Amino acid sequence: MAARFVADSMLGRLAKWLRALGYDVVYHPFADDREVAAWAQERGATLLTRDTELARRAKARVIFIEHDHLGEQVRQVAEEAPLDLARARPLSRCMVCNGELVAATREEVWGRVPPYVYLTRESYARCPGCGRVYWEGTHVGRMRERLAELVQAAGVSRPIGAGDDEGPRSE
Repeated sequence: MAARFVADSMLGRLAKWLRALGYDVVYHPFADDREVAAWAQERGATLLTRDTELARRAKARVIFIEHDHLGEQVRQVAEEAPLDLARARPLSRCMVCNGELVAATREEVWGRVPPYVYLTRESYARCPGCGRVYWEGTHVGRMRERLAELVQAAGVSRPIGAGDDEGPRSE
């Protein structure tokens, strides 16, 4: 998944859900426009913004997000980037720092997850960047449903990750 993005402070929700789909999205809610534009340029990333001034000044590829509705925003990014959402690797990135998750053993997460989770779950993932531990919890099903809705709204009929190695999941 080669697409890389930097999202401005107005697009936190879009950044979160693009990360959930498995895309590399730098997002810092308190970064100023100069920082955001510089990150996009330095990383060779596409800048996602709703700020017309920032879009005009940026020396990076820009997708000016036109819609308020998340489904329309995802559709726009998928079309303009373009993204193959059918090949997305959902829940393979850290929702906090954007790092790529790696599999973790039960021994590695001992003391870092609630006792009940440790006793009832076998599979874990961790973020090498921030150290956060993820597991398949009860809300993951709801997240997958929401991701499927977003992908469908973008016009993709095949389920995301169908037939691909989907990578670790998150809690």
